[in-house]
Amino acid sequence: MSSLAGGTGVSAFQFEIDTEDGNARTGCFKTPRGDIRTPAFMPVGTAATVKAMLPEMVMTTGADIILGNTYHLMLRPGAERIARLGGLHKFMNWSKPILTDSGGFQVMSLAKLRKLTEEGVRFQSHVDGSTHMLSPEYSMEIQQLLGSDIVMAFDECTPYPATQEEALLSMELSMRWAERSKTAFGAPPDQALFGIVQGGTYPDLRRRSAAALVDIGFDGYAVGGLAVGEGQELMFRTLEDTVPALPQDRPRYLMGVGKPDDIVGAVTRGIDMFDCVLPTRSGRNGQAFTRRGPINLKNARHADDPRPIDEESDCPASRDYSRAYLHHLVKSNEILASILITWNNLAYYQTLMAELRAAISSMSLNEYTLTFKELYDQGDILVWD
Repeated sequence: MSSLAGGTGVSAFQFEIDTEDGNARTGCFKTPRGDIRTPAFMPVGTAATVKAMLPEMVMTTGADIILGNTYHLMLRPGAERIARLGGLHKFMNWSKPILTDSGGFQVMSLAKLRKLTEEGVRFQSHVDGSTHMLSPEYSMEIQQLLGSDIVMAFDECTPYPATQEEALLSMELSMRWAERSKTAFGAPPDQALFGIVQGGTYPDLRRRSAAALVDIGFDGYAVGGLAVGEGQELMFRTLEDTVPALPQDRPRYLMGVGKPDDIVGAVTRGIDMFDCVLPTRSGRNGQAFTRRGPINLKNARHADDPRPIDEESDCPASRDYSRAYLHHLVKSNEILASILITWNNLAYYQTLMAELRAAISSMSLNEYTLTFKELYDQGDILVWD
């Protein structure tokens, strides 16, 4: 067991590794608000809600932690308002841990008229056009007002593609911002701070970034700047170059990933934590994830199909509603379609993580990954009983 303090003293956060199978490991990230079983998937609750889900429904899927976002919450309803109302957990009725993204990615991808300087990023809100400055110091202030359990250092998400010189300059800026984030964060007893490795797809830059973050000292280490168009093969290769440079006794978080096969491949390369909008976004667009790959419930072939999405699932949305009914809801633009398919998707992702943890614990991860790939690649073949 490793007590985490990022060099700041005694911490209430502890990370323990139970079993290692190759580069993969399973364990537990202990926080004041509850244990996070790893490998873990964090449903995305960007604006203090996992879209189309009640918090109680998210909990039934087995999620130990969810994600919120600094950029969105600072614009609406405002971090100060959330703090006055008792913090993000109370505000959204979620008692388990919350990780907040620093806002750096959203500033670059959503905001208007951005101006990047050493100080931070000045931008216009995509909501109402108002002007704001987001800096490492202000990002830390917002996340502490929100009261999230895991705070992310402020960084610039290097775009893809980028030249090595562009990736170098971006990475070095993020490392300076990481140091400022650590200083501004201080040593609160009830929050952990993660640094974010950048460097594009250049192995030497990734290793330099990891070394700089380790020198600063963080409670956990995220790999950012991937799943931005580089493709799975290059993402995996970048992980293989990056993960060995990260401390063994700290959680490793791959940001914004991803598809089920991305997650399986990243776990085998030593990643402990994931988040992605895919299961919720897909749920709102008629796509359901299953053990046999994703299915598009908009397709006419489901119109007369009496089978549920997965009769073996413990999730009511997966088990108790026919594909024909879900097809009808999707085609009718009924809100219930988003609710049920999202619920199925989140349950599928948590089942995947539980199976990965079990496979690592039993030292059978290689066999599991082969079985997973064979079944997932098979596709959802229509078989009538």
